[in-house]
Amino acid sequence: MARNIQSLERAAAMLRLLAGGERRLGLSEIASSLDLAKGTAHGILRTLQAEGFVEQDSASGRYQLGAELLRLGNSYLDVHELRARALVWTDDLARSSGESVHLGVLHQQGVLIVHHVFRPDDSRQVLEVGAMQPLHSTALGKVLSAYDPVAHNEAVEAERKTFTAHTVADPDGFEGILDLTRARGYAADVEETWEGIASVAAPIHDRRRMPVGAVGVTGAVERVCRDGELRPELIAAVRDCARAVSRDLGAGRF
Repeated sequence: MARNIQSLERAAAMLRLLAGGERRLGLSEIASSLDLAKGTAHGILRTLQAEGFVEQDSASGRYQLGAELLRLGNSYLDVHELRARALVWTDDLARSSGESVHLGVLHQQGVLIVHHVFRPDDSRQVLEVGAMQPLHSTALGKVLSAYDPVAHNEAVEAERKTFTAHTVADPDGFEGILDLTRARGYAADVEETWEGIASVAAPIHDRRRMPVGAVGVTGAVERVCRDGELRPELIAAVRDCARAVSRDLGAGRF
């Protein structure tokens, strides 16, 4: 069994201690509560402070939780609220489209799948929640890159691999795709990531009108496309789903 890292255990215990009180704590109180030497406690606090997880009051010298923890907590809550709001709408989209539905958010330099509704048939399928998809070639990734400046920077700075003969990896071509995505309100991936697979996705916005995720359908090219083009009814269904989730998140009409 792998051994836990003592410094991380102590830092976690320190954050829990600060989270459990209604007031700021001094160095001596923290060291005493955790049975640590003052020098050890001070070193951990300085590291946590440098990372934004702990703040020190300039007047009293006492410590409290920092804004970075609040940001991380809000990010966790945002993802769970997004998934909760999307449950009914993504189920409806899978039922009406006959295809699998994915809900994705930006994570590091890719798309993290946070919800997956199986295609409504008896075929064998694998749950993809927790899987990562590339930003530059998938429909979900293009949507995030087109509407979220952070995702755009990640996509531009990352290595854009060529997965198939249809993958657009060069900078100018990629930017052109993002312009087209913004102009028509959805993104497509027709065999750009996986041979024989096509998808279409649209953006989801929150109450601040900020892009918080993307929703899309994925399936075999012969089902998702007709005469070489994405089926218009699928595009409309995906965009309607994205608007519905956005409205439930407080974004109003788009």
